[in-house]
Amino acid sequence: MAELKEGDLIWQPDQAWLENTNLKAFERWLAEHRGLRFDNYEALWQWSVTELEQFWGALWEYFDIKASVPYERVLGSREMPGADWFPGARLNWAENLLRHEAGGGTALVHLSELRPRAELSWTELGDSARKLATWLREQGVRPGDVVAAYLPNIVEAAIGVIATTSIGAVWSSVSPDFGTRNVVDRFTQLRPKVVLSVDGYRYRGRDFDRRGELQSIIAELDSVEHVIYVPYLNPDDTSAPVANVTLWNDIMQRPSVPAASFQFEQVPFKHPLWILFSSGTTGLPKGIVHCHGGLLIEHLKLITFHKDLRAGDRMFFFTTTGWMMWNFLIDALLVRAEPVLFDGNPAHPCQDELWRIADENEVVFFGTSPTYVQMMQQAGVRPKDHYKLEKLRGIMLAGSPSTPSHMAWFDGAVKENLWVATSTGGTDICSGFCGGCPTLPSYASEMQSRHLGVDLHAFNDAGEKVVNEVGEMVVTSPMPSMPVMLLNDPDFSRYKETYFDDFPGVWRQGDYFRVNERGGCFVLGRSDSTLNRYGVRIGTAEIYRCVEALPEVADSLIVNLDLPGGRFFMPLFVKLKDGLELTDEIRKKICDRLRQEYSPRHVPDEIYQVDAIPMTLSGKKMEVPVRKILMGTPPDQAAKTGVMVDPAALDYFIRFAEEQRDYSLTA
Repeated sequence: MAELKEGDLIWQPDQAWLENTNLKAFERWLAEHRGLRFDNYEALWQWSVTELEQFWGALWEYFDIKASVPYERVLGSREMPGADWFPGARLNWAENLLRHEAGGGTALVHLSELRPRAELSWTELGDSARKLATWLREQGVRPGDVVAAYLPNIVEAAIGVIATTSIGAVWSSVSPDFGTRNVVDRFTQLRPKVVLSVDGYRYRGRDFDRRGELQSIIAELDSVEHVIYVPYLNPDDTSAPVANVTLWNDIMQRPSVPAASFQFEQVPFKHPLWILFSSGTTGLPKGIVHCHGGLLIEHLKLITFHKDLRAGDRMFFFTTTGWMMWNFLIDALLVRAEPVLFDGNPAHPCQDELWRIADENEVVFFGTSPTYVQMMQQAGVRPKDHYKLEKLRGIMLAGSPSTPSHMAWFDGAVKENLWVATSTGGTDICSGFCGGCPTLPSYASEMQSRHLGVDLHAFNDAGEKVVNEVGEMVVTSPMPSMPVMLLNDPDFSRYKETYFDDFPGVWRQGDYFRVNERGGCFVLGRSDSTLNRYGVRIGTAEIYRCVEALPEVADSLIVNLDLPGGRFFMPLFVKLKDGLELTDEIRKKICDRLRQEYSPRHVPDEIYQVDAIPMTLSGKKMEVPVRKILMGTPPDQAAKTGVMVDPAALDYFIRFAEEQRDYSLTA
């Protein structure tokens, strides 16, 4: 079979599939209730970003959003920043989620390396959330107070976020594999009143005791009044290392609180729901505040139309509580879909562990990263040889750019005729900008469409929209899920600087982006890590797509170093397949491939072999920290090792900077 290339057709929906999609059902509803008809998806998208009030107002009605006070109008002000969505409305995200409790059945599935698989019913979920919420209220937790969690992806975290937000308090979570300093950097900004914590966790069969870390974290937080303690690693040892502790099980053993008598806190549309943090690879992590109404209506739209999930479908995404994908996974409950929560190593006890989980739990929609796919390819894993995956219908690739090879792997190794949709979004909006569209064909390395309601474009340096050209990724109209504020930014100066400085009134995401004439989208790398060669901007994703398609290369990282006199040095670092050494032949093969598929400007100045590529816990290559280290920034200022998969991966680059400081001789 010929090698798959960027832009090759890989999937096409048939008529039966098309008519059964949630998106087509919405189009039929628009025709019946609004008298609106659209010839194709592009026309529907255009209407959704041009007629913002009509579109978002239609969604409010279509999803029957529960609010104790109706909104006065859909959009009070559309100025960015500061758009005022659904002014006057009072609602609660958790109430809209738990209204499905009345229907009964399974709410979610959870399993881990420490616990066997179990299902949690809607009745159990609602009962547990009300018990915890009532306890929090009794301890004086009020709307706007912060409850911070030091928890893995376990059922207690799901219950915790629902209970916290049901009373108007604000949720924020980190995974216990974060280093102590990185947790403190986040929690000191949050000033939580309550902390939920485990005693430790198990990963790849190895136990990690975190009681000492918990003690150190609490010692630096003068705001904490209560600690809810979950003996997860050692369930029989309930002795806690800190004061003012209440055991999770003691709260769960309290009398039930009837649903009819529980009062959900009714809050404005833009009341804080949860706080997410930027990766924090450099500097203090940025606290991003999301709101009840914004994430409610945005995730209903995203999960229903762009993931095509419905009641009873199971969604699985390997994630931790420190990544926005965990929040997205929990929000599958908004449409009565069933999230599958897993805490553990994705390749333990066997390389195809996640596929075993997907098969045994009849997963319909499977989310993963291109990094994971690359790992599967290198290990020669073929899930279809061992698992039926009968219910599996769709795949979401997110976290980094994908290659044609990544997308082709699913058809050959997982299941034929899968809908594979690459997506991009971010912590900034806790959602997606572009990605899957179940009514459109799917092409290799191409995101199918801009999401409904997302006025997404590529801007050139003059601030003009461009098609088939690389530019800055921008959003030119407001979205309800744009953050309401950043932490400790009372005058919104940091907010404006982060998103609106380059193009006033236009959101700049910080990625290089291209959209083609059919609306297909490509993310080409962070613009702050973009390579500038002779005035031509090159997205790092272009390099990776090409280099990592070579059979000898396992992973790679490239940076561009600006030198005095307008010169530069662009080294490429490659991790080769096991047992291979970087030879002149491999160097030539890499350079020839880049020159042939792209241009001479894409060819690196030098190529070096490394044992590991520095990655964040969410699977992102640490291009900016590496560039800073190579340019002389002290390593402890350039990178936060606590958010890395393997902190030792930076050692090579630290030595490289010390030994080859005068890059001008190389360049």
